[in-house]
Amino acid sequence: MSSQTNNKYESLLKETQSIISIFYILAVAIGMLFNYQKYSEFGINIFDYADIFEFLITPFSDIIIFLFTIGSSLFVYLFFRFDTWLMKKHPNFYSRAAFGWNKKTWYNTYRNIIFLILFFSFLHSTATLYGKIIARKTKKQTPISLRFLDNEIKKGIIIGKTKEVIFLLENKKVKVIPFMALVKEFEVKK
Repeated sequence: MSSQTNNKYESLLKETQSIISIFYILAVAIGMLFNYQKYSEFGINIFDYADIFEFLITPFSDIIIFLFTIGSSLFVYLFFRFDTWLMKKHPNFYSRAAFGWNKKTWYNTYRNIIFLILFFSFLHSTATLYGKIIARKTKKQTPISLRFLDNEIKKGIIIGKTKEVIFLLENKKVKVIPFMALVKEFEVKK
């Protein structure tokens, strides 16, 4: 193979690695947003209890978060493509709809910023919806019993957990129970 072909492959590989890295960082940030919304429905600031490593797998550990992320990205991308198509195929209509701003030098920057704002607004809205849906599903779960080493028993609904604590909804109150409290067993009540 020629050196020019090798350079193209190396360039493509570096570009692909950059895109994957950016996508992963974005996915982690989106996972953090969705996790925050999920726990905030119960008054929990998850950032006080979880460490960064727990957020690294969040976007891939919950298929719903993954689907919302893909769906949000796809929605905004398709809207962007439609806007581009409209600008090229119907320039007069587009110019009127954009109040003639599309002829200004700053318009492309403005347009890109608007789409970024749309993307993050849409993500925030879907994360809020996700939090509400998960909260409703959580409240309908069957209560469990936690038995501690000293035979104390706590009954409630598990909201979630980190590697250090369990969040338990007990009589409409959220309890944070450290694993260091020596939880002996989980018992599902039917």
